[in-house]
Amino acid sequence: MYKQNYNSPFMVHDDGTNSPFGHQLVISKLTVELGVLYYHQKTIKLIPLPETPLDEGPGFPVPDVILFDPEDEQTRVIIEVCTNRSVNHDIRKVIHLIDDDDYGILEGFVYNYKSHEWFRYRKGDGGAATASSFSEVMSVDMGEML
Repeated sequence: MYKQNYNSPFMVHDDGTNSPFGHQLVISKLTVELGVLYYHQKTIKLIPLPETPLDEGPGFPVPDVILFDPEDEQTRVIIEVCTNRSVNHDIRKVIHLIDDDDYGILEGFVYNYKSHEWFRYRKGDGGAATASSFSEVMSVDMGEML
């Protein structure tokens, strides 16, 4: 059984199996499209993984999609998928994970699948997300994937 880590902005066991179809569809599309860039076209160096903990073992945050650098063994980009009601909460989670924790994350995104809006936060952005789907870390516009 997993213990709840109340210091984490993510639930230890975000039950992805109970996520709405639209939420899971976005995660699937992003993972496939980014997977093509990594596995087939070899234009990005980060492995896309759905709903994977930021470290091994119980109690670590679980973003909807991570992009993992296999050479450095670090998660470099995270993506959260949300709705209108949770967008502000998810932006705060992404900012917290990048600024306050030491997971090696350089860039984070929040995608609102209800409004089709993207928000990006990069390490050093000073606590303010911007409206963007372009990843500078990967040189990829993820907005075109959805």
